[in-house]
Amino acid sequence: MKLLDVEAVLDRETHIQQADPEREILKELDDKGTRYAILSHRWDSEVDYEEMTGLMKMDEHKRARVRQRSGYQKIIKSCEQARKDGHEWLWIDTCCIDKRSSSELSEAINSMYRWYQNAQVCYTYLHDVDESVFPTKQDRGKFQKSKGWPVWFTRGWTLQELIAPNQVEFFNKNWVPIGNKWRLAPTLEDITRIPWEVLKDGLAAKHFSVAQIMSWAADRETTHVEDRAYSLMGLFKVNMPMLYGEREKAFQRLQLEIISMSSDHSIFAWL
Repeated sequence: MKLLDVEAVLDRETHIQQADPEREILKELDDKGTRYAILSHRWDSEVDYEEMTGLMKMDEHKRARVRQRSGYQKIIKSCEQARKDGHEWLWIDTCCIDKRSSSELSEAINSMYRWYQNAQVCYTYLHDVDESVFPTKQDRGKFQKSKGWPVWFTRGWTLQELIAPNQVEFFNKNWVPIGNKWRLAPTLEDITRIPWEVLKDGLAAKHFSVAQIMSWAADRETTHVEDRAYSLMGLFKVNMPMLYGEREKAFQRLQLEIISMSSDHSIFAWL
């Protein structure tokens, strides 16, 4: 996996006018042998791999526009938090995957559950939470498009990003810490319908049927139809090639892969 060098990113930002354009800010490392932090978030105006690595080779006006994006500020704030917590490396899906390479994208999606699982900590950024405490009651006025809860809870990919890491720290829009997964487990169970045992100890806590796990994702949304299936692969320990454009067939392939590995007949409730 490609990881951001936290110190290199922050040093470049501090000395943006004099920074060496050839200095590398990403390094290929093994997720099992490296201590790193990881980010979970709702995508907005993001900065991709090409922009992040080529920032110092842009003309000044283009570079300024990239640095003004909310996605760039999110990268910098994540790095600052990682450095504060003593982490040298950080993974962020928006800028650590070169999506121009279909093979790299496929490898990342197939490995993502493991990457979140092996992270020392997952920073979960709730961009629509203003308060300095975690929301414990539905507010349909404030979160009207996401059933009264922060929009992060409605997204398909964030399901595995909540379950896989052992340590999840939540932050509000100003990067104020507002709680961790263990302490918030009862509230998170109310919001997500995921049993507190899973929130505390992962899927190894006890046996859950395919239908139970599928039910946790039932109301979640993804930008691409195919990602409804791809975002669940890690939860079922399934690997598949990425075929964007196949639409609903991706979910059918996921079901067939699960059937080939499991005798759990509850999956037929989702066929």
